[in-house]
Amino acid sequence: MNKLTSLGTHFGPYRIESRDNEVVAVHGHELDPSPSPIGQAYLHRSELRVLRPAVRRSWLEGGPGTRGDLRGKDPFIQVEWDQAIALASDELKRIRTSHGPQALFAGSYGWGSSGRVHAPGALLFRLLRMYGGFTDVWGTYSSTAAEGIVPYFLGMRYHAAIGRGTSWSVISEHTDLFVSFGGLRRTNTEVTYGGQGTHHTENWMKKAKSNGTEFLNIGPLRDDIDSQIEPRWQPIRPGTDVAFMLACIHTLICKKRIDEDFVETHVQGWEQFAEYVMGESDHQPKSSAWASNITGIDANTIEELAEEMSNRRTLINVGLSVQRADHGEQSYWAATALACALGQIGLPGGGIAFPFGAQGNVGAGQVRKRVPGMPIPPRPPGPPVISVSRFRELLDQPGASYDCNGESGQFPDIKMVWWAGGNPFHHHQNLNELASAWERPETIVVQEPFWTPTARRADIVFPSSTPLERNDIGGAENLMISHGRAVDPPGEARDDYEILAMVADQLDLKDRFTEGRTGDQWVEVLYDLFRAENEWAPDFHEFCEAGYLRHPDMSEMGENEQVFLSEFRSDPVAHSLGTPSGRIELWSETIAGFGYDDCPPHPAWMEPYERLGGTNSDQWPLHLVSNQPSVRLHSQYDHTEPSRGAKVAGREPIRIHPTTARDRGISEGDVVRVFNNRGSCLAGALLDDALMPEVVQLSTGAWYDPDPEGMCRAGNPNVLTRDKGTSKLAQGPSAHTCLVDIELFVGVAPRVESYDQPQFVDQQ
Repeated sequence: MNKLTSLGTHFGPYRIESRDNEVVAVHGHELDPSPSPIGQAYLHRSELRVLRPAVRRSWLEGGPGTRGDLRGKDPFIQVEWDQAIALASDELKRIRTSHGPQALFAGSYGWGSSGRVHAPGALLFRLLRMYGGFTDVWGTYSSTAAEGIVPYFLGMRYHAAIGRGTSWSVISEHTDLFVSFGGLRRTNTEVTYGGQGTHHTENWMKKAKSNGTEFLNIGPLRDDIDSQIEPRWQPIRPGTDVAFMLACIHTLICKKRIDEDFVETHVQGWEQFAEYVMGESDHQPKSSAWASNITGIDANTIEELAEEMSNRRTLINVGLSVQRADHGEQSYWAATALACALGQIGLPGGGIAFPFGAQGNVGAGQVRKRVPGMPIPPRPPGPPVISVSRFRELLDQPGASYDCNGESGQFPDIKMVWWAGGNPFHHHQNLNELASAWERPETIVVQEPFWTPTARRADIVFPSSTPLERNDIGGAENLMISHGRAVDPPGEARDDYEILAMVADQLDLKDRFTEGRTGDQWVEVLYDLFRAENEWAPDFHEFCEAGYLRHPDMSEMGENEQVFLSEFRSDPVAHSLGTPSGRIELWSETIAGFGYDDCPPHPAWMEPYERLGGTNSDQWPLHLVSNQPSVRLHSQYDHTEPSRGAKVAGREPIRIHPTTARDRGISEGDVVRVFNNRGSCLAGALLDDALMPEVVQLSTGAWYDPDPEGMCRAGNPNVLTRDKGTSKLAQGPSAHTCLVDIELFVGVAPRVESYDQPQFVDQQ
């Protein structure tokens, strides 16, 4: 008889059908009107599973620090669990004793699991903080620039602002013009960190459209907004959104369309900012003619769009892509300045929003009831905390000074890296530089279900289970999901909790780490903690039998009405913001005090290190857009369907405008080489006129597969992106500032090797 279990994931809830310890079908959850096809990846049992603990041969034979240059090339020796655990635990002891906790870096950045017990990062942080701490990170590769700048002008954390954002129910009834910078891709709205609930964004967009909302896509890709809602498209050179926004504000000032009452009572620093916009402070008016030369948009069109925004109830939305660029902090600040100029902040359907089109819980109109997670001790004092995307510099430049968010520090000398969940050889920039820096640590430990590019470059690899192979509990916006164990882990794979409990035992921390509980017992404990605060919840066994739980006081996604900053608008004194002035700050004295040359104290256009029509465009004539894939979550399950089914010529597809392709002799399905002065990769050509002729689009997530010269045969765009912080304020990634060229690959294209098993040898 077939078994049916529930599974909650970052891309939605499913019902998993299994028989004889094999998954035979993946069904969308009965409550989900639009299940994500990404879930079909769970159908495939992969030959790339890590089946036994494995140790890199040179490291095992020569000891820590031996031939780091052979990581990714050396064969592995499979060993018993006891030996692997002892090797890793002894290294932790040695590093802590000889070098201190700052010499240890615990990575675990990634979307490893939506379960609350078996989230690998949380478990690793729990153990290693108990053991004295480690060099840690703040921010995310997705949103660091936004996380850095939003508190300075809104006085609240970025993610708190998302939770308070205007709901879809309000937008569908009141918004005349929904202006989106950085896209509004429906596939992005199918995923949410921590667990995606039922999918409703598509329905809300259709409802808004039917009620008269018009969607305006200002970006380089026409299809960055679903064609079903018939959006207007205003092409713009990538990375120039701030210049456009400033020119719109300049137009509104010149035409006396500024809401003077609003900026006088709700905005701090408007006069200083307006002086900059009008060119009084730097002798360069930010006029439509000025912006036209930067953005490629006709000056008259800029002025017409500014007036249209002023005449209609307009919501300005800023996606995440525009802040993952050089000086990316400025995009969110300038967009808020434009919303201030329009004077519609706090009005139903107007104002500022972020980041619709980037994740699934935006516009929910409610704060989801979170399931308690594994308790994590606070950070011990001592080891530094760096911006997450400065990881390569951390490894590569011990002792180097850095500035970040008003503070300065020095990178410690990292001797050991422990990674559980995530794939830095997917999400980091300039992967060839990272590969070189990755050689420096003396020991690298990875917990991973599959032989990913990161696992292949480890010294010790622990085989971990997938969410299908363990019990857990997860929360989503309007559901709680009981994750049932559908199948057993293959080989000797164990769940991350059990792996780290074994390490804790070696460190004399087992009782403290486990509190005497198994992983399954922790699942029930966390549920009971939730139930203690929600008396309506059934007992644990009833919950597991049903497989899910709906919160009775929460409506369907987006139905609750919520207007961002409505109380602040109605009374800016009684409901002041958390900024020093209590207002929206378009001039920050705090940032001014930092004295950063790459982040002034007001929204500003700052030339990026390269762009179309600017620096380096004479040598590299195309802008690379490396957005999120639609057929997988980041790099997860790239080795299975549906990701493999979307490949072209066996590698990641790259979209090219037909004119650009014709000029280079490229046809549909050809293997092409994409290159710049940082690196190169191969990709499969797809011809599409849904993007600007000067733009090519290659999604992230192909498993990094460099040849001996560093050319990625699989098509990972991060061999092309520059590893530079957005500014000294946030030090976020600037991956979307990237110029390239493209050419037909002549000859027999090399095969992709990243989906092969690593080499194994016997222990001598």
